[in-house]
Amino acid sequence: MSTAIWVVIAVVVLAALAAAAHLVRTRSRTRRLRQRFGPEYDRAVRSEGGRAAAERELRSREQRHEELELRDLDPRKRDQYHEQWVRVQERFVDTPEAAVEQADGLVTVVMGERGYPTHGFEEKVAHLSVEHGRTMEHYRRAHDISARAASKQASTEDLRQAMVHYRALFEELLAAPGGRAAGRHAADEHPRGAHAGRHAPADGTRHADEARHASEARHADEAPPAATATGPAAGRRDDETPRS
Repeated sequence: MSTAIWVVIAVVVLAALAAAAHLVRTRSRTRRLRQRFGPEYDRAVRSEGGRAAAERELRSREQRHEELELRDLDPRKRDQYHEQWVRVQERFVDTPEAAVEQADGLVTVVMGERGYPTHGFEEKVAHLSVEHGRTMEHYRRAHDISARAASKQASTEDLRQAMVHYRALFEELLAAPGGRAAGRHAADEHPRGAHAGRHAPADGTRHADEARHASEARHADEAPPAATATGPAAGRRDDETPRS
């Protein structure tokens, strides 16, 4: 064969190898982003109008996320926030609208304490989704119910669901390094007492009392706060797997 033919063959082979390498990189990137963002990946594909645009958006989130100075919560503050959440749940019995508003505020406070932005809902979601992508749907639903509650368009059951959704993100934000995200699975369950009447508490008063007594007992023993005590006692299950 002539030199020209060999050159053409070489060019074709190199082009095929380059295309194969690009395909491998693209699939690897897609797999990584899917694993990291979970349901947020599919949501981005829908909102951005395609996979390529969605992945550009998600990589942009990662880059902005790297600029944040995130920090873990001090064990004492983690315990304090946990106790505040228990009190908010107890208020749900008499003032469900106010309790949901306070839950939203407490989640935002913990975001700021961790180093996340606290202004603009979509901005908060963009940064949180990098590490908490599988919980963002909970946060979005809670935000939507809160908006409807502000205009008196949310039922008590809606408000109870908002508390469940807020709790999912709250417990992930509160989790100690290497500890359990206790609310991830529990948040998908209906809190007990859901059908006890219009003013049923978000998690049941009995469970809130158990969480409070457990916290008091821990302080009485002068033991350091447990790494897994990141949410209401009713929301934790012993068979949950540790967060990576």
